[in-house]
Amino acid sequence: MSVAQIAGGAVPTVAKRAARRDWLFRGALVVFGIIALAALLGPWIAPYDASALYVGPVNGASSLAHPFGTDDVGRDILSRVLVGAGASVFAPIVVVLLSTVLGLGLALTAAWFGGWVSGVVARVVDVIFAIPGLVIAVLAVAMFGKGLVAPVVALSIAYIPVVARLTQTAAARELGKPYLAALRVQGVSSLAICFRHLVPAMIPVVAAQMAVGFGYAMLDLAAISFLGLGQQPPAPDWGSMIASGQAGILAGAPEQSVFPAVFVVITVLAVGIIGARVTLWAEEKER
Repeated sequence: MSVAQIAGGAVPTVAKRAARRDWLFRGALVVFGIIALAALLGPWIAPYDASALYVGPVNGASSLAHPFGTDDVGRDILSRVLVGAGASVFAPIVVVLLSTVLGLGLALTAAWFGGWVSGVVARVVDVIFAIPGLVIAVLAVAMFGKGLVAPVVALSIAYIPVVARLTQTAAARELGKPYLAALRVQGVSSLAICFRHLVPAMIPVVAAQMAVGFGYAMLDLAAISFLGLGQQPPAPDWGSMIASGQAGILAGAPEQSVFPAVFVVITVLAVGIIGARVTLWAEEKER
């Protein structure tokens, strides 16, 4: 077999290999859908009150009554995982939505007007980008108090530069295409061009970035809760459950930390797979 034959058909292209692995993408969608549904319905489907003490034995092992076991004060871990999923899943979604809207707005403004406007936006983005997101979140908690609101707002601001840089490049590339110049010549308004043509063309790139950003936001918020600065007791979330279960690990009862940690990993992995597939679709579209 010649090199040409190999290049032409014997070795599958990236797109063909990805198509064969679509089952992985569909599986990730199903997994994330189940987790999102559990986060939405958690308080109603939890078998016990997530904050009720001594509904079972202290540091109890998995059983029919308590499939995930019980924690160091006898609370049902499954119930706490289900109820804590709401804050652990939806808070990162809020971060991603806010940062995407703000970052996309800055990027479109910079790409559309160019010149000094683009320069000002670039400097603002550089200043925000220079400060790590976790540092901004911790400072926000120090100023406004513990809880989810301050970290969510702080991380939304911290993630703006990533969204702005990526989408500004994509917007500038799209603005250079002939069809947009033709629309301007025809007298189509700037707002119509932006929202009817430019923004829809950027949806694959933005969607891929949102998927990647969700994973980072979930890990950052879990880290903040692990430090005791996020969701406050007795309300559960996965990060704070991992932190409070450290003593149980030493006592030979790791369930309180293991189960929420597993759900964090599974959720981030599922969203990462979805984001990788969306990125591939965006690249195929560009070709």
